[in-house]
Amino acid sequence: MKTKSGIVIIFGMLLLAGCGGDQGDSGTEISVPVSVEEIKLKPIEEFITSTGTVNSVQEALIKSETSGYYRLAVNPKTNRPFALGDFVSKDQVIIYLDNPELESSIMIDAKALELEVSQQEQEKQKSLYEKGGATYRDLKNSEKAYMNAKYSFENAQIQLAKMQISAPFDGVIVDLPYYTPGTKVDAGLRMLQVMNYRELYMDVNLPGKSLDEIKVNQKVRVMNYTLPDDTLFGKITQVSPALDPDTRSFKSSILINNPKWLLRPGMFTKAEIIVASRDSAIVIPKDIILSKRRGKTVYVVEKGAAQERTISTGLENPDEVEVTNGLKKNERLVIKGFETLRHRSKVKIVR
Repeated sequence: MKTKSGIVIIFGMLLLAGCGGDQGDSGTEISVPVSVEEIKLKPIEEFITSTGTVNSVQEALIKSETSGYYRLAVNPKTNRPFALGDFVSKDQVIIYLDNPELESSIMIDAKALELEVSQQEQEKQKSLYEKGGATYRDLKNSEKAYMNAKYSFENAQIQLAKMQISAPFDGVIVDLPYYTPGTKVDAGLRMLQVMNYRELYMDVNLPGKSLDEIKVNQKVRVMNYTLPDDTLFGKITQVSPALDPDTRSFKSSILINNPKWLLRPGMFTKAEIIVASRDSAIVIPKDIILSKRRGKTVYVVEKGAAQERTISTGLENPDEVEVTNGLKKNERLVIKGFETLRHRSKVKIVR
């Protein structure tokens, strides 16, 4: 029993000695290592992010309108037959459908000559009528003959044009089905698909709470993961005033400038719609703001100690926020090590 009592007494003495040591060190406060940055004025943008698929502003699928023997034209830029990915100009002939029988039946040369003769006759009758040498009926008959000849010639041109498949606008060949050269193809077959995606459009669905923020002509940034170093720009072109009753979202359309043809139709992209901006403001990282009972707070360093500041905020985006009250230019803002700070904590500034 004596042995057990002695052990208890010794343990108690050690415990008292330990407590006394803590009390002796209570006046020493360890400096908390922090990183700071000087507050500077800088621009900030508030934007709404959405995603969607981009589409070409011009797209045409061309089918054959007549039968003929298939012949692919040669691209003068490459000196080889046209192929997928080739850039083409408006009205440039891509495919010929040779049909000598049809071409002969159209008689384009005869109709051109008929048009020339009827025009001369019409001019002659007009001159005679003005001089009293022809009747009004003669004048109108000549005009009628000229008009019929003109319509006949134009119709022949239309029929001949069907024997050529041309690009309807400047663009890129995105589909060119293969047909054996020289084989006869029928009318109604898929011949060519051309897209112009120098400009693209994208439809996005945005949350209903943003309806009052989205306006026509607002600037939009567009990014794609395959183009990490390239940001394209566009603008809002249409905004629906109604919400989808199922999703509580509304539709908006974006027109995207794509001058270097970097984005391709069908790509999935991210869009940042800029709804507000400030050219010069106090802007801080969003992730350093602490939410406390008295409001949003951050820390600055003054005379080797942390000073807690309650702030008011304005514009914000996923990374940054504008501070409208509570901070001043050139103050040293704590950006690392703030998690354990208290008001007037001693700090040690480290990189």
